[in-house]
Amino acid sequence: MSRLTEIPIRIEPALPAGGLGGGVAAILSELANLLQRLADVQECATIDVRSLPMSPQDRIALQHALGEGEVQATLDAQGLSSIRETRVPGIWWVEHRDRDGELMAESIEVTRMPQILMSDTDEIAAGARALRAQITASPAARTRPQMP
Repeated sequence: MSRLTEIPIRIEPALPAGGLGGGVAAILSELANLLQRLADVQECATIDVRSLPMSPQDRIALQHALGEGEVQATLDAQGLSSIRETRVPGIWWVEHRDRDGELMAESIEVTRMPQILMSDTDEIAAGARALRAQITASPAARTRPQMP
């Protein structure tokens, strides 16, 4: 081909108003399958949003399709992390940012509760020990009569 007029051009129809692109529909279908697996066998799953070949419009369409749920949490540990329940129970949108606010990781988690929100067993045990030490060290504990 030596001329621009010889380059084949294909015109693709626009999506209907309010319609989902094929990629977004495929992601939603996969999420439905993962959600059913969570319900059936308690298996959790994570989709790395940043690895998906989505346009900014697709990303917005996916967020809109999943909607906003009732629960939101923000963690401040070496940068801010936001955990948002979607309108679909069991599907969570999770973002992790560094100290400068740059997005480092973004995922959709299919789970009852995102792992990052769950307390570690060792930390729970340490908390129990610390609370007991605080109770025995408090002035009220020292003046309280001992039970037989």
